Amino acid sequence: MSSNINNGEGLREVVYDGAGSTPTANDADQPSSRALPVIDGNAINTAATTADGLGCHAGADEMLAAAKAAGKSETLDRYAADYPKGPHDQPQSMCPAFGSLRVGLRMRRTATILSGSACCVYGLTFTSHFYGARRTVGYVPFNSESLVTGQLFEDIRDAVFKMADPALYDAIVITNLCVPTASGVPLQLLPKEINGVRIIGIDVPGFGVPTHAEAKDVLAGAMLRYARTEAELGPVAAPRGGVSEKPTVTLVGEMFPVDPIGIGMMLEPMGLAAGPVVPTREWRELYAALDCVGVAAIHPFYTASYREFTAAGRPIVGSAPVGYDGTEAWLESIGQMAGVARDRIDAAKNKFLPMIKAALAKMPITGRITMSGYEGSELLVARLLVESGADVRYVGTACPRTPYSEADREWLTARGIHVQYRASLEQDLAALHEFKPDLAIGTTPVVQKAKELSVPSLYFTNLISARPLMGPAGAGSLATVVNAALGNKARFDTMSAFFEGVGTGFASGVWEDVPQDHPEFRDHYKRHLAKLAKARKAQEMV
Repeated sequence: MSSNINNGEGLREVVYDGAGSTPTANDADQPSSRALPVIDGNAINTAATTADGLGCHAGADEMLAAAKAAGKSETLDRYAADYPKGPHDQPQSMCPAFGSLRVGLRMRRTATILSGSACCVYGLTFTSHFYGARRTVGYVPFNSESLVTGQLFEDIRDAVFKMADPALYDAIVITNLCVPTASGVPLQLLPKEINGVRIIGIDVPGFGVPTHAEAKDVLAGAMLRYARTEAELGPVAAPRGGVSEKPTVTLVGEMFPVDPIGIGMMLEPMGLAAGPVVPTREWRELYAALDCVGVAAIHPFYTASYREFTAAGRPIVGSAPVGYDGTEAWLESIGQMAGVARDRIDAAKNKFLPMIKAALAKMPITGRITMSGYEGSELLVARLLVESGADVRYVGTACPRTPYSEADREWLTARGIHVQYRASLEQDLAALHEFKPDLAIGTTPVVQKAKELSVPSLYFTNLISARPLMGPAGAGSLATVVNAALGNKARFDTMSAFFEGVGTGFASGVWEDVPQDHPEFRDHYKRHLAKLAKARKAQEMV
C-alpha cells in the first residue's frame, strides 16, 4: 500500500496509491548539497510533538496556541476572519483537509503531497479513494526528531524537487495537517516554481479551518491568487476548449454536472456564457475563470476565492437560479451586473420562468421537512423545496453566514423558516424533536436519529446535493426522491411495531432474561476517570 525510502534526502518515492497504479515522479535526484533555508530550531514548537499519537487529539486550543507561537499567527488570523466560528467552536464534520485534498485530486496534471500524522494521512487517503479519487497521494513521513530539528521541511523540499517534472505536472500542492501546522513547518519558504511547475503550500489544520467545505476554498483561493499574479505578468495559456466568444460568468461552488450546462442555457438569451466552475479541473481554467464579466457565487462560503475575484475587478452576484423566485432574481442580477439590455434580460426570463413554474406544478411535494447539511447549498435546496410545496421548518448549515447567502436567508426567514448557520448536531436534533417532521434531510447522525424515531430520512450529501438544482432541470429533480421517502412512513411504523419491546441501550438485542441495569458501575468508572484526569492535570502543572 505504501513505500517510502527516507535516507536523509527526503521522499525517495511518492507513497500510498489507493488506485493501485505506480506513482510517477521525476527520477532525477537533486543534489543534497544544495542551499537550504536556515530554520530556527527554537521556532519549532516542541510541545506539538508530545501530543498523544502526534495527532489532532492533542486539543484544539493547545494546538492553536502552539501554531501561533511557531509563527503561524498570520495564516490562522486570516482563517479566523474568512471562516468565522461560532456560536460554538466547530460544527461536527469530517477532517477539513479532505476538502482541499479532494480539490487537488480532481485537477489534471496536479500532484498532491500531505504532511501530517500517519493516521491522519491514512484516513484522508482512504476517504479520498472511497469517494472515487484515482490518483496517488504523496506523503512525507516524520518523527519527533525530524519535526523539531527542521529536517521535515527539508524532506518536504526534497520531495517537491523530486516530483517537479513539467512533463507530468502543472502544479504540486503540499498540505500541512494539524501537527506540522502547530509546529510551524514553513511551507511559505518553498520555491514558488521549480522547472516550470508551480508549488502551492497551504496549511489546513482542523483547529483553524472549521469544515471540509471551507478547506476547498483554502486551496481554490491560493490557486486563484497564483494564477492572477501570472496573468498580471503576461500572456497565459488559453483554456483547452478555446476562449469563449461571449462574455462569461464564472460559477463558484461544486455543483451537479448538469447544473453548469443548465445555467449556460439560461445565460444564452442574454448573450452570455457560463465560464469555468471554481474549483477548477485544470490549472489553465483558472485564467479563464478570472477572465470573466462577473462571478456567480453559487456557494457562498468561498471567501478567499471571492477576494481574488474582487482584486481582479470582477463583480460578484450571490444566490443561484433555483426555483421560480430564485431564478427570476438571479437572472435580473446577472443581467444588470453584465450590462445586458432590458429586452434580453426579459427574453431570458420569458423563456425559462414558465418552464420552471410548470415543472414545479407537475411535481409537488407535500409534507413537513427539516433539513441540514455541510455542503453549502442547504439554503438553495430549502428554497426549491418550499417552492415545490413542502412545509420546511428548519434549515441548518455547517457553513458560516456571508453576504452571498443573504438573499436566500431573507427569502426563507420571510416565510417563517429558521435558518441556522454553523449548525451543531445538537441544534439539528433539537429541530427534529421540536418540529416533528414527516421527513428529515440531514447528515449521517441526524438520519440515524430520525430513523430511530421512525421518521423517514434522507442523507443530504449523497441523495440531495448530488442532483441538479438550477433552472428547469432542478425544478422537479427533488420531488421524486423526496416523495418516495415521504411515502415510507407506513413501513417505518410497521418496523417499529414489530420490534417494539426488544429493548434499547444496554438491553437491546435478543435475551432469555432481560439484562439488569447497573448505574453504580458507570458511576464508579466515571469517578475513576475523573480522578485520573485530575492527576494528569496536577502533573502538567509541576
